[in-house]
Amino acid sequence: MESKELQKSLGMSAALSTVVGMVIGAGVFFKPQAVYQTTGGEPGLGMIAWVVAGIITITAGLTAAEVSAAIPKTGGMMVYIEEIYGKKLGFLTGWMQTVLFFPATIAALGVIFAQQAVSLIGNESLTLPIAVGIILFVAALNTLGSKAGGAIQTIATICKLIPLALIMVFGFIKGSGTNPVMTPLVGDGISPAGVIGQLLIAVLFAYDGWINVGALAGEMKNPGKDLPRAIVGGLAVVMGVYVVINLAYLWVLPASELANYSAPAAAVAEAMFGPMGGKLITIGILISVFGTLNGYLLTGPRVMYTLAEQKTLPGYKTLTKLNKSQAPANSIIAMATLSAIYALSGQFNLLTDLSIFAIWIFYVLTFIGVIKLRKDQPDLFRPYRVPLYPFIPAIAILSGLFVVINQLCFAGLQTTMISLGGIIITLIGLPIYNYMQNKTN
Repeated sequence: MESKELQKSLGMSAALSTVVGMVIGAGVFFKPQAVYQTTGGEPGLGMIAWVVAGIITITAGLTAAEVSAAIPKTGGMMVYIEEIYGKKLGFLTGWMQTVLFFPATIAALGVIFAQQAVSLIGNESLTLPIAVGIILFVAALNTLGSKAGGAIQTIATICKLIPLALIMVFGFIKGSGTNPVMTPLVGDGISPAGVIGQLLIAVLFAYDGWINVGALAGEMKNPGKDLPRAIVGGLAVVMGVYVVINLAYLWVLPASELANYSAPAAAVAEAMFGPMGGKLITIGILISVFGTLNGYLLTGPRVMYTLAEQKTLPGYKTLTKLNKSQAPANSIIAMATLSAIYALSGQFNLLTDLSIFAIWIFYVLTFIGVIKLRKDQPDLFRPYRVPLYPFIPAIAILSGLFVVINQLCFAGLQTTMISLGGIIITLIGLPIYNYMQNKTN
């Protein structure tokens, strides 16, 4: 199957809808709490962060798309980095995704799903069992094959648009509109410059998923023209939705109240529609989170499977086995187990911060790779070139470096320790790679 040439059948509309569908997930429903806690319960800098993160994401998508179009191979960022920097760094990318990014994100989604479920059930002692249980349940569904996982994804994508649309429309109709939106920027005693990095880390989780857009390049009819349009158009739509829905939140409840709710969207819905309406919206949000969780358990184990196929992971013989449905069941189970262990922390924001920090290190390497690839392989066929080169890549690189350095050095001791932990876990991949190379060669 992998050796067959990809069909160039995707047009502009398919690419645009894919961008929107892959990026809009759980973050927009839950991240306002972290945002307004960071700003001290004031709205201004939080709203600015949603716009700035959107612009960063668009420059990132436009930059990475050049690599995607020039290297239209299955495997995504791991393949790009291997092509540009060599096999060892390519492996580290896949290793980081396998042991950090995907498990931490899956765990965070399991935790937030459980927190919403217990808000309906009314028994907080069930939070961790539900978090672990939903991860293992979705993993079991994905062992039935990619067709089943894809069907779940389609249904969940449609369902997640319902609570978004209802909140955006009725927020402005039923909300008082008397709460401040842009002022003050932050609360007393808080420096805007000191917290902007933490805000961006929080908000960028809601925008994550854009890197997968570039993987469509090999299946597009006209990637040179349609890929940048899909990225700019799709991410502009996402940014518009995020800004509007956050305005709707503030139209109903002030930032100081949103900072107190782990599920601000559900709190806004309850304020608008009453307890029963709030519960219905919560169910819609649960379906959305379920779909996002399914998406990560559909794609993440494929990275683990690819590394195992390359014989670079311990236990590769087990991890490369396919079941009767031709699904990499052992890789799915292994990733779900690791994710369930992460979920025992019960910390949604901690887990998402860890995953975003880890992935953005490699995003920056991808952006730098655009410049390196132009120097090393000037004659490489590029169906798409990043516009306004080198300014767009420079913005993407500098923004990414700011996010990573701020998270590592200036965001407080706990955040620094989490970031260092992420780096250490990533670097553990180096002796594993060397060991496996010696063992299998």
